[in-house]
Parts: sequence; C-alpha cells; structure tokens
Amino acid sequence: MNTILKVALCAAALHASLAAAADPQAGAGAQQITRAGAQASVAGPADFFTGRARIDPVWPADKNINASGGLVTFEPGARSAWHTHPAGQRLVVISGVGLTQEWGKPIQEIRAGDVVWCPPGVKHWHGAAPKTAMTHLAVTGTLDGKNVNWMEKVSDEQYHAH
Repeated sequence: MNTILKVALCAAALHASLAAAADPQAGAGAQQITRAGAQASVAGPADFFTGRARIDPVWPADKNINASGGLVTFEPGARSAWHTHPAGQRLVVISGVGLTQEWGKPIQEIRAGDVVWCPPGVKHWHGAAPKTAMTHLAVTGTLDGKNVNWMEKVSDEQYHAH
C-alpha cells in the first residue's frame, strides 16, 4: 500500500471517529465512515496561491479536536502566499519535493516523510519545488474559529532565491 493511500485511510478513519463522537445519535463507541470521494476537491484560490494547487478536505475542526486536516497538492512551481496560523500547523510531506520558508530565513527543501512544524504567528510559505510536484497533509489548529491569516504572495524572486 503506498504512502498517500495509507495517510488518506488514516485521515479518513480519524474523520470518521471524530464525526461519530460528535453525533449524539451514533451511540457510545459507534463508528461512522466518511467514504473516499465524499468531499469535493477544490482549487487553491488564486488570491492565496501561485500556480496550480488542489485542496482535498480530510476532516474539519470540531468540538472534539480543534484542528482540521487537508491534503494539498502543489504542481511544480506552485506555492502558497505568505501566511501565519494562529494555532500553528503541522505538514506531513506525502510525496514529491517541496520548499518552505520562514520570513527572514533561508528556503528549506522538504521531501516525502518530512514533518514541518509551523508555530503560531510565524510568517511562512510552502509549495512545490520548481520541477517536482509535492503533496502534504496539513493539520491546522483553529483559534477563535480561524486557522490562517493570509498575506502577500511570494514573488518569483523570493521563490527562486534558493
């Protein structure tokens, strides 16, 4: 079983257990399954992404776990805008080669199996390498109903500075 499928199955299982816990009709210990494909993929909005990015929601934040999960796939050269997270974010690189940068620091290359911790309030971006797509599972905390603060786009000059 490939790594992407394993992560997707684990995330789906987690979503199902969260949904069951949140559903008073489900009964104690009952499981609920959210079937693969039940949630639509969305394109990364042009206001917040450069290039083609696809977001596949995995689970929403709820009263049991105040963090959402999503698989984000960046085509070669695609990247997020600069942003912060009020409650932090973990990225688990599932496939490909990507780049991430914290404001004022050098660009870092990230590869399948790497885990990135983005602390609360730290300005950063992430995306694919210039010639290779990258997919990561983003687990993002929520604070007062908000999980991201978007800022300006990463310029081509900034992106190619590595």
